Amino acid sequence: MKEIELKLKGKIKRLTNQTFKFDERVGEGWFSAVYFLKTSEIAKRYRPNAKVTMQFFQKTDSAVLCGTDEAIALIHTFAKKPEELEILSLRDGDKISAFETVLSITGPYQNFGYLEGMIDGILARRTSVASNVYNVVKAASYSGVQKPVIFMGDRDDHFSQQAGDGYSAYIGGSTAQATHAMNEWWGKEGMGTMPHALIQLFQGDVVAATKAYVEMYPEDEVMTLVDYNNDVINDSLRVAREFKEKLNAVRIDTSRTMVDQYFWRNPETLGDFDPRGVNSKLIFALREALDKEGFNHVKIVASGGFTQERILEFERQNVPVDMYGVGSSLLNIHIGFTGDNVLLNDEPEAKAGRRYRPNPRLEKVDYQPE
Repeated sequence: MKEIELKLKGKIKRLTNQTFKFDERVGEGWFSAVYFLKTSEIAKRYRPNAKVTMQFFQKTDSAVLCGTDEAIALIHTFAKKPEELEILSLRDGDKISAFETVLSITGPYQNFGYLEGMIDGILARRTSVASNVYNVVKAASYSGVQKPVIFMGDRDDHFSQQAGDGYSAYIGGSTAQATHAMNEWWGKEGMGTMPHALIQLFQGDVVAATKAYVEMYPEDEVMTLVDYNNDVINDSLRVAREFKEKLNAVRIDTSRTMVDQYFWRNPETLGDFDPRGVNSKLIFALREALDKEGFNHVKIVASGGFTQERILEFERQNVPVDMYGVGSSLLNIHIGFTGDNVLLNDEPEAKAGRRYRPNPRLEKVDYQPE
């Protein structure tokens, strides 16, 4: 957890405007709620000299903030006279509390007000993903040893979200991600070995599929997917016997609707637990089988429906998983942000129930031209 904690102390360098690929229609108000556009026009005509302070917050304790750099870049790119705005912000990776101000903007409303909803959305998605990943990574360190978490969210949302989600996952603590796009903002490449499709091309022959992979990508670490035939122990041993020290890991991704053949061969192992999918009994049996034949070096990667709660359950049982692959549960957008106008010409003016909340942790942000 040391690497993650460093991130949460604001050690990450801010991203620049050049990192983001904004749709030019943002400047036309295409993605803004119409009432913000209309309010901007009214402010321009009737209150052109009014200075407002808008502050942003959310309502969850112990969240991991993400999206501030992106929001600032949005403002610097599309606000009118952005160099004249005063922007105060926390940093991506900061741990935040409920109702804590994470970003404030001061200036004429008509120059930036129409961006409010977009800023809310950026902060909501990025912070939700970063917080989800952080909690999963924390669960995977329960034993005192940090087990890596692979971010495998490419199949669970629209592909256009991958760069931002990948960066958010990185802020949350996942440095292994499935696609190149997920790594775009923080400078690495995607990682991964084989899908079920590769094994299908070799008629279910896991060894033949692995041989083809090794010949094609000899520099890669060898991680074989072993649940294609629903017989993870025998297929793991087949691959281990063939590749010996070259085999780095086996990955189990058994469907939650399937019971592995190990349990049909050994019915006495069945008991008061759900034998479907990737379960603790199956992984204990796999570890024992590998170790019995001297393949102690082969790591076990578990994927398929893992959540923070499920990982924590495995870790409390000391299930011998070395790495987790997690997807859909990390993309639960559950943290919403609100932007409120709280000062008018430096005097308190806000809707009932809201007030100006200065935050000494906020840093002044210098203007970054495109």
